Amino acid sequence: MAEVQVYKKSPAEFNLGQRRAKKSMRNQIMMFALMIFLTLISFTMVMAYNSGVAGFSEYFVIPILLLFAAVQVGLQLYFFMHMSEKGHGIPMMFMYTGALFAFLIVLTFVAIVWW
Repeated sequence: MAEVQVYKKSPAEFNLGQRRAKKSMRNQIMMFALMIFLTLISFTMVMAYNSGVAGFSEYFVIPILLLFAAVQVGLQLYFFMHMSEKGHGIPMMFMYTGALFAFLIVLTFVAIVWW
């Protein structure tokens, strides 16, 4: 069986860990509030479009909604999946490579169908 080693932190290390945890939690809450705000704006824009408010055409609403969705996906990957922390370089590389391949495949199929 493996032996368990106990490492006792110094008060400075303990305080540093607490400060990092507080900063991380503050960032999580700020990003959650930002995502709720973007969602409320999205719902408001769709309601304005459905009500016939001037200036809210489908050519304005749909691209803005897609932009907000892309921002929210990026923030959720980066903050809520802890990609902003150290040691997540390899998973980030695989996710970005997968996103690049997905974009290129969609672009290829659109080009094939269009021309």
